[in-house]
Formats: sequence, C-alpha cells, structure tokens
Amino acid sequence: MGSIRQFFRNPSAVAGLAILVAITLACLCSSWIVPYSPYDQNLQEKLLQPSVLHFMGTDEFGRDVFVRILVGAKYSLTSGFVSVLLSLAGGLLIGIPAGYVGGALDKGLMVVCDIMLAFPGILMAMALAMVIGPGIYTPMITVGISSIPVFARLIRAQFLTLREAPFVEAMRAAGAGDLRIALKHILPNALGPILVQSTLRMGVAIVTAATLSFLGLGAQPPAPEWGTMLNSARTYFMTSAYLAMFPGLAITVSVIAINLVGDALRDHLDPKLRER
Repeated sequence: MGSIRQFFRNPSAVAGLAILVAITLACLCSSWIVPYSPYDQNLQEKLLQPSVLHFMGTDEFGRDVFVRILVGAKYSLTSGFVSVLLSLAGGLLIGIPAGYVGGALDKGLMVVCDIMLAFPGILMAMALAMVIGPGIYTPMITVGISSIPVFARLIRAQFLTLREAPFVEAMRAAGAGDLRIALKHILPNALGPILVQSTLRMGVAIVTAATLSFLGLGAQPPAPEWGTMLNSARTYFMTSAYLAMFPGLAITVSVIAINLVGDALRDHLDPKLRER
C-alpha cells in the first residue's frame, strides 16, 4: 500500500490517470451526457459552428461532433489496449525462450526481430493492413504485430540479465525446472520495465491506429473513429477547422495522459531514478 501511495504522490501520475478516467467515463456515459446519436444525419443542421446546443459543432451530415468524439474514444482506447496485449503476448513467446535458452535459438529469433525492426512501424502496419483489408479490427491486429519485436527484445534483455542472478542459481540447485524458473521467478522480476513499455506503447498504438484510419486502412465511415473523422474533415479544413481540431485534440490529450502515466511508472519502478 505504501508503494501505491508513493506512486499517487507523483503529480504526473495523478494528472494522467485523471484524464484517462475522465475520457473513459465520458465515452461510457455518452448516451446520457448528450441526447444525440453519433450516426443519425440531419442535413438541416450540417456544419454548425460550436454552440450551446452542439458543444463542438456538427459535421457535414449534421451529426454532433462532441458525441462522435466521445463514442470514438471507445475505438481508439480499445485499439491501443488490444494491440498492446497482442504485441506483449508475441513478445513473451519470442523473448522468453530467446533470453533464457540463448544460443542458436536466441540468434535465430533475434534475426527475425531485426528484420521486422528494419521497417518503420507505421510502414509495416500499413503493409499488413493492405493485406488484411480495412476494418475496425485491422489497426488492432496490424499495430500489435508490428510492435512485437519491441517487446521481444525488451523481454529478452531482462531474461539475459536475470537468468544468472543468485536466486535463479539457487532455484536450479533446488531442482526447479526451467519452465518454472522462467515463468514463476524470472518473469515477475522483469515486470517493471515490461509494464512501463506497455503503457508507453499504448500512446504509439493510438496514434498509429488513427493514422491507418485516416489513410482509409482502418475503421470506415460512418464509424466515429478519430482518424476517420480527421480524414472526413480535410475537405472542410478552411471553412470549418473545428472538424479537424477537436478529433486531433482528443488524440493529443489521450496520448499525453498515457505518456504521463508511463513516465510516472518508469520513475516509480526504476531504483536508480527513485534514488535521485
């Protein structure tokens, strides 16, 4: 409990968590906050400037932008969370045997990771998206796969460091099997950096997913995904800039909040930083 209280003494952690909680509650309660549908069109109210009735204005089809951004948070936050889970699972499957077993297995797996890392993450995600085809789930899958090498190398490095630790040698001497040592003793001690990396990668995943949707490779209209909303706003940028400003601001605020939490976790879990 003392460790948790110390974490919440960090202003960055509190600010980031407060923003994320507010966004999550707002998107979950969107149907009660504003009595507008994110899909119903009303051409008589199209392209209305922000007002009391429409806090962030309306789009080219008369749909309330505020409601669409709230609903779109579900797509973006889910994309970030699911893609990180997918990349973390793949990273564990590659990084644990590479770091614990070593040798030829380590070299072979790292060659595959190096080849994947040779391509920028967004380009690999775009290539995978074109193969899979556009859809709501496409950004989750493509971003998750493209981020696997990042987690694999991190987990491998942690296992390389910890596999020769005294407590591991003691477990071997006690007759513990390799699988038990790797999963029950080494992995829990490596969770700190993995947790920090997972948090920070969520921000990257949200931006990448929005980019894919902006390019037409992710969620498709009329889904109120933030990247899709930005794509639709291009035509009206000079006359109705708010159509692009609010979705872009939503992406920016969400990523900043996630990064604040990630930085606070890094400061809290890194002993060297805590000593400063």
